[in-house]
Amino acid sequence: MGEVLSARTERLLLRWRTRMGRETAMEYLDALVMALRPKGWRFVGYYRSEEFLVPLPLLWVYANGVEDLGIVVSVLATPGGTWAYHEAPRGRRGYLYPCDDVAAAAAVIDDLLRHRVYAARCQAGLGR
Repeated sequence: MGEVLSARTERLLLRWRTRMGRETAMEYLDALVMALRPKGWRFVGYYRSEEFLVPLPLLWVYANGVEDLGIVVSVLATPGGTWAYHEAPRGRRGYLYPCDDVAAAAAVIDDLLRHRVYAARCQAGLGR
């Protein structure tokens, strides 16, 4: 019983840290933009909760001219006082990479996006 309560307490603490850490999340998302921009991706940031009605800062990363293919990234608190990038629609199950290594996180997201764009081109019969 104590382990269940502990896990529930940890989830609540992580949720609280995520909600209170908007500024931290925005800094990590801005760092991700700087790491991904040289790779040719485009970005739309949804940071202001009063304007976009989102509880967390979000970053939409997509290919130029292929706005319907992309990824929405959020930053969530993780155990041990750390933060990690997540695919926003999947929540914690959408874990991508820890925020403390932005270059590696950018490489993971770049690979994921390139795979999605390539798969969409193949499905449309365009190949390479």
